[in-house]
Amino acid sequence: MDYKNAGVDIEAGYKSVELMKEHVKKTMRPEVLGGLGGFSGAFSLAKIKEMEEPVLLSGTDGCGTKVKLAMILDKHDTIGIDAVAMCVNDIACAGGEPLFFLDYIACGKNYPEKIASIVKGVAEGCLQSDAALIGGETAEHPGLMPEDEYDLAGFAVGVCDKKDMITGENLAAGDVLIGMASTGVHSNGFSLVRKVFDMTKDSLNTYYDELGATLGETLLASTRIYVKALRAIKDAGVTVKACSHITGGGFYENIPRMLKDNTVAVVQKDSYTVPPIFDLMAKKGNIDEQMMYNTFNMGIGMVLAVDPEDVDAVMKAIRSTGDTPYVIGHIENGEKGVQLC
Repeated sequence: MDYKNAGVDIEAGYKSVELMKEHVKKTMRPEVLGGLGGFSGAFSLAKIKEMEEPVLLSGTDGCGTKVKLAMILDKHDTIGIDAVAMCVNDIACAGGEPLFFLDYIACGKNYPEKIASIVKGVAEGCLQSDAALIGGETAEHPGLMPEDEYDLAGFAVGVCDKKDMITGENLAAGDVLIGMASTGVHSNGFSLVRKVFDMTKDSLNTYYDELGATLGETLLASTRIYVKALRAIKDAGVTVKACSHITGGGFYENIPRMLKDNTVAVVQKDSYTVPPIFDLMAKKGNIDEQMMYNTFNMGIGMVLAVDPEDVDAVMKAIRSTGDTPYVIGHIENGEKGVQLC
């Protein structure tokens, strides 16, 4: 008896590392010390000394049951972008710059090409957010997970000068809400999505005219990363007063997280175009409107609150990074919460 007969293939692990190296190298930043394969990832903090009061920000998350779709379609090269996005967007909406990322892949059996494809997506997410992929772990779990299944999670660390943190403490009535377009469902609500649609290869490969794509292509669209858009706003000299990453819980749970007491976010539902995938889900699943806005991002992946005088500059900065901004509402005084009208 040996480890391989017990279900863990060490040689496959070595091959996975070799295959992923080319993708990992593309994410390197000057601060990264050492190479892939060490017991820990090393990252120099020398540049942080330039900040008045540096604050480290961290985020950890996964892709939820969206990975199930990747497995059904046997398409694994974008799910890693989702894992990165879920972490770095949280850091960015607090005012931070992501520095580095680590991934964790748990699988029933290590298929090196599949693992390398997953890490390729992770590396792409790191490139989109200028974060270095400095380490990770691929763990085989024979007997715990089916051989063809896996789960993916990640952990990111960023930094921000304390004076630049986005806290919501200066939020005031009259401030304008700007939303940045999502690419679709992103990585939240897939337990409900999987109840609405048949999760079969044939179903996911079905083309829908209203989507302009197959169902699988639409649902697997990678989560938008907003790091560069928020950096562009900062570089334009604008102070973002409050910010919310619209993830699980949709508008109703996430927007209040950016508010201070006695402020209300008033959102106009007709201020932007809701992507057709949400209308399709609502109709096919007979899901009421409140539940849709309490589960999904409904086409808005990030919400910012800014001074009215800064709106034009913010819209210009967001567009400069290829993102699409909308003025979606404003702040009023009242009981803390969100109102959709």
